Amino acid sequence: MNELSHLRQDAFAPAHTADIADALVKTSGLRIEGDRRRGRGAGLNPSGRFETERREAFDDGWQTIEELEPFRTEVQVEKPRTAITRNDSPDIPFDRSINPYRGCEHGCIYCFARPSHSFMGLSPGLDFESKLFAKPDVPKLLERELSRADYKVRAIAIGTNTDPYQPIEREWRVMRQILEVLQKANHPVTIVTKSSLVTRDIDILSDMASKGLAKVAISLTTLDRKLARSMEPRASTPAKRLEAIKALSDAGIPTAVFTSPIIPALNDHEIERLLEAGHAAGATEASYVLLRLPLEVAPLFRDWLLQHYPNRYRHVMSLVRSMRDGKDYDAEFGKRMKGTGPYAWQIGRRFEMATKRLGMTRRGMPLRDDLFVRPNGAGIQLSLL
Repeated sequence: MNELSHLRQDAFAPAHTADIADALVKTSGLRIEGDRRRGRGAGLNPSGRFETERREAFDDGWQTIEELEPFRTEVQVEKPRTAITRNDSPDIPFDRSINPYRGCEHGCIYCFARPSHSFMGLSPGLDFESKLFAKPDVPKLLERELSRADYKVRAIAIGTNTDPYQPIEREWRVMRQILEVLQKANHPVTIVTKSSLVTRDIDILSDMASKGLAKVAISLTTLDRKLARSMEPRASTPAKRLEAIKALSDAGIPTAVFTSPIIPALNDHEIERLLEAGHAAGATEASYVLLRLPLEVAPLFRDWLLQHYPNRYRHVMSLVRSMRDGKDYDAEFGKRMKGTGPYAWQIGRRFEMATKRLGMTRRGMPLRDDLFVRPNGAGIQLSLL
């Protein structure tokens, strides 16, 4: 197999040779090569787990693969029935969120949201970052939901699944309109993003923050621009994210640095540097999540490792499995975010020591929920009495 020639010999300890070879065999027929995937994160585009058929590209001797067009970003309109998604997960600090988009052009190879594209009959691989769905009706739906007499105010989290400030937001501006609704209603909101585009909305966010209604977390995974380019190809560069932290902080907006995901033997050595850089830029809060590889994300990530860091493949996956009870991923509540075992414990203690030394909090002051002004009720039938 040609791919084997690209791997260094030190990656082939006898106990792991079969593991690496097995990964190569499973992905080689699915890999999208060359200019077709330039600027994208995933190297594969496998069928979703709900599909009854699986298709594989192969060279039949007529060079038809090379003639296929590159993956281009396509956006369709999705018509959701509701704006707010609710959850009762015991290990996350919010019970409601909004997703302005489905899929994400940033193309982060580790994104745990990739499997959600299978519900649309699309691939969690390249389809996830090129076949996107915008939800332009969400602002109106949100206003209607906030108008209901039985609505109870709690902070809404945005950016917990796909990034609300991904590149297509420049044109669609769904996130901007959502913030306008929340600002008018004095409704608390928390945002997570890895895009400097968030600074476009400083006018709204600073006004909300002055009332204790808004927080922003910037995801900063590495300071190595080369690693960021391959791991998060269309996200803002590390330098741009630090500039965004400073701009938000200078505008009086409580800002956190989200050093996630922590990937053993790849970016875990940067934990302290990431926190120091975020703190220097103005972040006062910090948090982290260990690499998560649910469902189709695991083979996509393993293939990416083989392509970009073949000499680290064995070491990275060995450490990942040591923190996941011998598996690529453990979805159990309480374990999925931080992992278990000595290495996971070490990462947690390093993070705690660094944040304590820098004076950063793990969880800041809660947002206010007593200023809420119920909207007039766009689309809601008014009572006759």
